[in-house]
Amino acid sequence: MNKVILRYLLQNFLKTFIITVAVFYCFGILLNLFEEVEFFKNIETSIFTPLILTSLIIPSLIVKILPFIIFISSMWYMLNLRNSKELLTLKVFGYSNLKIFFILAFSSFILGLLILFFVNPITSTMTKYYETTKSNYSRDIDHLILFNKNGLWIKENLELKQRIISATKPEKNNLLNVVIYHLNSDSSLIEKIIAKNANISNKNWVLNDVIVFTFENDIVQESKKKSYIISSNYDYDKINNLFRNFDTLSFLDLLTNYDKLIDNGYNNSFLKQSLHTMLSLPFFLFLMTALASVLTMNTLRKSENFKFLIVGLIASVAIFYFKDLSLALGQTDKIPIILSIWAPVITLSFLIFIGVLQINEK
Repeated sequence: MNKVILRYLLQNFLKTFIITVAVFYCFGILLNLFEEVEFFKNIETSIFTPLILTSLIIPSLIVKILPFIIFISSMWYMLNLRNSKELLTLKVFGYSNLKIFFILAFSSFILGLLILFFVNPITSTMTKYYETTKSNYSRDIDHLILFNKNGLWIKENLELKQRIISATKPEKNNLLNVVIYHLNSDSSLIEKIIAKNANISNKNWVLNDVIVFTFENDIVQESKKKSYIISSNYDYDKINNLFRNFDTLSFLDLLTNYDKLIDNGYNNSFLKQSLHTMLSLPFFLFLMTALASVLTMNTLRKSENFKFLIVGLIASVAIFYFKDLSLALGQTDKIPIILSIWAPVITLSFLIFIGVLQINEK
C-alpha cells in the first residue's frame, strides 16, 4: 500500500510540474516570438525562422526560472491535495506532514540533478545554435565578434575602412598575439599590424612590440614600433560582457573542461559564478518546494487559499530579489562570489527549517 501511495504522490506531483512548465513554455513562445519577428522583419528569411529560434531559446529561459516554476507547481499541487481532503486520507495511512514534505522536496532535488546532467547540456547546445544563427543574420556591429577554438575575432566598421582583429586569447586586460587588418571601401588590404599583445583596458588600445605593414600601389612597406595606439569600439569590459552568457556553457562543460576554459581566456570569476549557480539549482528546487509545503500545510481551511497564494508569490519575489542582490554584491567584490551564490540558499534553509518544525506539530 505504501508503494502505491508513494507512486500516486510522485506521479501527480510530476504531472503538475510538467503542466506548469508547458504553460510557461507557451507564454515564453508568445512573448519572445514578437521580439524575433521584429528582428527579422527587414531580413529575407523563412517565415519559420523566428518560430524555430524562439523554440530553441525558451528552454534555457525555463531552466533559469525553474525555482519559481517548481514553487508554483508545488503550491498548486499541495492546495489541490489539501482541498480534496486527500491530505487527511494520507494521514490515515501514516503519511505525516513531514513525510509528505520530504517526499516532494527530495523529488525536486533529484529533478534538479537530472536537469543539470541531462537537460542542461541540451539547452546549452540549443542556446549556442540560437546565438550563432542570430549573429549570422545580424547587421548590428556589436554582434560581429566571435570567440572560438581559433581565438578571438572582431570586425569593426570604421568611417573610411573596415578593421578585422584576431588574437589567440584574452588575458586579464590584454589580448595576446594580435593581428589587425585594415581594408578600404573596396575590401582591399591597405594595412596589416602584428603585435605581441595589446592592452585593451579602454578603447584606446596600446599595442606592444609592433610590426606595421602598409600596402600601396603594390608596394609593401614595413616599420617596427615599440608601442602603437589604435582607437576601437571595444574595450575589455565590453568584450567580456558579450561572453558572459553562461547559458552557452553546460554544467558538464564546466565540470570537465574548467581549466581548459580558463586557458582559452574565460574569466575565472565568471566560470565560478556559472558553476556554483548551476550547483545551487537542486538546492533551490528543494527549498522552494519546501516553502510551498510549509505555507499550505499550516492549515486545512479552504478560505486560506487566496491568502497563501499571495503570501507565496510575495515570498518568491523577495527570494529572487535577495538572490540577485547577493549576486550583485559578489560581482562587485563586496563579498566572495561563491558566498554570494550560496548565501540565499543558507538563509532560506534556516527559515524553512523553522517552518518545517511547525508543520510537523500539526
